[in-house]
Amino acid sequence: MRLDKFLTECGLGSRREVKEILRTGEITVNGIIANNPQMNIKENSDEVFYQEKKLEYKKFRYYILNKKAGYITAVEDNSEQTVMELLPDWVIKKDLVPVGRLDKDTEGLLLLTNDGALNHKLLSPKSHVEKTYYADLEKDILEDDLTKLRNGLDIGGYITMPAKASKVDSNKIHLTIKEGKFHQVKKMLEAVGNKVVFLKRISFGKLNLDNLELGEVKEINSEDII
Repeated sequence: MRLDKFLTECGLGSRREVKEILRTGEITVNGIIANNPQMNIKENSDEVFYQEKKLEYKKFRYYILNKKAGYITAVEDNSEQTVMELLPDWVIKKDLVPVGRLDKDTEGLLLLTNDGALNHKLLSPKSHVEKTYYADLEKDILEDDLTKLRNGLDIGGYITMPAKASKVDSNKIHLTIKEGKFHQVKKMLEAVGNKVVFLKRISFGKLNLDNLELGEVKEINSEDII
């Protein structure tokens, strides 16, 4: 792989920006200063350092974020804060996109990756990836309401798939769904005469928040996801 491509893939910047970095002499390959952008390297075995930090090549990258409320799930927006602004500097953001979406006022687990094929697979209706939410409700939830949620119900022209629903407290529930329709959890609770006042996604596929603090990010491997 060309050195400039390697550095770009490692998130150091565009090809043009990488060439400027190379001119500074801050890049070394196997202990020797490298300033030729066309230099060929073995990306999986050569040791490349920038400012004494070793660069590790990964074709695909996977991160989970414990999203804060108040941020929209988008890469960029002209008027709203996006989840990308929650990511620390060490996260390589090149080609990184969120998998699916969480509403602006919703907290919780959000997966981000540059693996387009996996992104498509996870969002495909055929995949039926389970997503579990914790919800605070406006009113107490009845057992009959839980049964309706479990069996599937009409949320405005769409009948939801059977879900898992369990009561945490009188007005708090865990709800696991396999779809990702717009405002689905909120619409499901509205369909049983209730309203979500707080919503947090706590798991996605095999992923869960564990001890990840609100706003915190963790890098993971693809096998951790499904």
